[in-house]
Amino acid sequence: MEPIRDLKLSASSSVLEVVKRMGEMGGFMGPHLARSLEVLASMMEHEGCLKILTFTGNLVSTGLRGVFADMLRRKLFDLVITTCGAIDHDIARTLSTYYHGTFDADDVELRNRQIHRLGNVFIPFESYGLAIEKFVRSFVESFAPGTVLSTYEVCWKLGELLKSEDSILYWAHVNRIPVVVPGIYDGAVGYNLWLYGKRSGVRVDVARDQDLLDDLMWSHEVKGALIVGGGISKHHALWWSQFGGEGLDYAVYITSSDEYDGSLSGARPKEAQSWGKVAPKARAVFLKADATLVLPFLYVGLLSILEGRSRFSSP
Repeated sequence: MEPIRDLKLSASSSVLEVVKRMGEMGGFMGPHLARSLEVLASMMEHEGCLKILTFTGNLVSTGLRGVFADMLRRKLFDLVITTCGAIDHDIARTLSTYYHGTFDADDVELRNRQIHRLGNVFIPFESYGLAIEKFVRSFVESFAPGTVLSTYEVCWKLGELLKSEDSILYWAHVNRIPVVVPGIYDGAVGYNLWLYGKRSGVRVDVARDQDLLDDLMWSHEVKGALIVGGGISKHHALWWSQFGGEGLDYAVYITSSDEYDGSLSGARPKEAQSWGKVAPKARAVFLKADATLVLPFLYVGLLSILEGRSRFSSP
C-alpha cells in the first residue's frame, strides 16, 4: 500500500505538478484525475492506437468547446462521436453569442424575454433556432438533388462553410477527422436537414457512418477513448469498440452520473468489460466529476507531457 501524502502547493506550482501530486493525496476523485492523465498520456504515445473522443452537446454550449476544438486542431484524436446538440451549438456559437446565466432564473420570464436556458447558460432565441435553420437551409440547397451524405461528410461540409478557427467542425474538416453523429435527427441541425432535404431529395444515410466505423475498428488492433459524458455518444463508441479486438485498451470516462440506477451514462469501465467493450487488461479509469471542472486541467497536463516538458510518473 502507498501512504497518503499531504498536498503541498506553492504559487509556482504548475498544473501538471498539482495533478501529479493529487495522485498521492488519497480520497477521493483526486487520485482518479491523476490516473486519468497517466492513461491519456499512454494512449497518446501508443503508436497505431485508434484514438476516439466522445462528448455530449451540453458541453459545447460552454467554453469547453475551445478544448475540444484544440484537440482536433492538434490532431490528437482519429474519430469523434457526439450528439446533434454538439453540432447545433458549434454552429450557433460560430454565428452568434451565448451568455452567462444562472440556474435560479425564472424560466417563464426567460421564455417571455425570448431566452433559452441550458443550465446556467443563456441562449437568445435568435442565436439558436433561426440562425441554425438559415445556415442549414443554405447548406442543403448547395447540393444537387438526390445527394446522399454520411453524418461525418455533413460535419466536414458544415465545418468548411463555418470557416472559424473556434469551431470544432472547422478543425474536423481541416484535418479530415470524422465526426459521427448517430442521433443526427435529435436536434436543430438534423431537423432542418430532414425538413429541407425532403424538397430536393438530399438526405443523410447513417449506414455510411457504420461502414466507416466498421473499417476503423477492424483495421486497428489497439483502441482507446476519452469519453466525456454519457448517452448515445458514449454507447456508440463502446458498441463499436468490441469489434476487431477485445474492446478498448485505454479508457477514460468523465461523468457526473451515477451507476446505481443502471444508466449507461454512469456505468464504469468495469461494467463494459462484462460486455467485451473494454478489454480485460485495459488501462481504464472512471473520473466522477463535472467535465467543466476537470477537463481543462487534465488537458493542460496532457499538453505539458506531449510537448516534452515533463513525463508522467506514477506515485
